[in-house]
Amino acid sequence: MNPPPPWSECALVLVGHGSTTNPDSSSPTFAHSDALRKRDIFAEVACCFWKEQPSMREVWFQIESPTVYVVPNFISEGYFTRTVIPRELGLDGKISNLHSRTVFYCDPVGSHPAMTEVLLARALSAASATSPKKTSLLIVGHGTSLDKNSSTAAQKQAEAIREKNIFGEVLACFMEEPPSVADWSEITSFPSVVVVPFFISDGLHSYEDIPALLGIDALPPLSKNDASRHNLFSIKGKHLHYTNAIGTDPLMEHLFLDQVRALEKTFSPLEPDRVQN
Repeated sequence: MNPPPPWSECALVLVGHGSTTNPDSSSPTFAHSDALRKRDIFAEVACCFWKEQPSMREVWFQIESPTVYVVPNFISEGYFTRTVIPRELGLDGKISNLHSRTVFYCDPVGSHPAMTEVLLARALSAASATSPKKTSLLIVGHGTSLDKNSSTAAQKQAEAIREKNIFGEVLACFMEEPPSVADWSEITSFPSVVVVPFFISDGLHSYEDIPALLGIDALPPLSKNDASRHNLFSIKGKHLHYTNAIGTDPLMEHLFLDQVRALEKTFSPLEPDRVQN
């Protein structure tokens, strides 16, 4: 096929999960789309959701560009990125001709290799008051028997950070499968523990469910919508640093653009200056 047109003639659509009960679920997707829109790289930037408005089926009425890049704001490849999003948007592969548009379907932002660096930066910031070498880092995923990728993504990130030999230990743990985040004090070896929720948004999981499993549900409410949140708690003889969900990090904006570049490269050679957009 011919090379895609410049991004200035294209639309970018971020797809989030959303929630009918928790408005904070969609906040990162709206925030990232607003930030990318202000950068004036694409002709249009929009977002849509599975469980909120605007819906995926409605987004086609919001944009006019003939070329569209769709990037799922999800942590990993799974049921939603492989089945739900393509079905709701009417896609039939990585490239679809839809409503007189050419639609490029990119990999989810959470699968980008640089996600490791985003996680590491968040963890190091939280551990700034102590030595990382004397700190246990826990990356907390959801985990489910219905989708192996739910835990695989967190395990791969833990392994990648472990290989950097920066923290005393790096472990992946989960809400719904072993090792359980509820066992955090038993599975960690150091008195200082940093916990980073491997989730896109600061929703009910990061505000309520994970804190309850950690044993901090009875403590003062966690501060919301604060990307620099590093709540420090003293529990079970250990110092526990609890951060925001990783998907709230501003560094994520670069990963959306990189997922677009990665898909472009698979279909056509690009000039060097285009890749630098």
